[in-house]
Amino acid sequence: MKKIIPCGSLTSILVFALTSFAQPHTPSADVSSVDTIIKGLYKGISFKPGEMSDWNRLRMLFDPGARLIPPARPDSIIVLSFDEFASQSTQYVEQRGFKVKGFSEREIARRTEQFGNIVHVWSTYESRYKPDDPTPFSRGINSIQLMKYGGRWWIVTTMWDAERPGNQIPEKYLQRKK
Repeated sequence: MKKIIPCGSLTSILVFALTSFAQPHTPSADVSSVDTIIKGLYKGISFKPGEMSDWNRLRMLFDPGARLIPPARPDSIIVLSFDEFASQSTQYVEQRGFKVKGFSEREIARRTEQFGNIVHVWSTYESRYKPDDPTPFSRGINSIQLMKYGGRWWIVTTMWDAERPGNQIPEKYLQRKK
């Protein structure tokens, strides 16, 4: 038996649908391919000393309903909207002195799997304060899920974890991009 749930007038349903599902259609080279959106992600998150991540550039890469999932704690998971991530990251950057030091994250290897309009990217990264620092202070892997719709690519989910003792990056995720 089907349940019918009254939703209000047709106008209110259309307004809800248009505001809930409408996507910005700002053209950008950042979203034309999987490669360009991943490059845009790393460029947007990185910043010079005295600056901050380019939140406007990054926001355009993510679907409005996207989720960002930082490293899990032993007994919980944190799932953030883009705005929650941007707010928490800004606080973290200011508290940890990154705004003075700068932050540069770059991709060092990638594994990509695609089926139709969905793509999963394992993107291995290195983090430095400045791009020319001799050694990274951190490395890890971003698990990025993308979908193509509306004539462009969107990041739908990003989950990551950092390398640490007992959690080394496996060799298969260090194979250089071709």
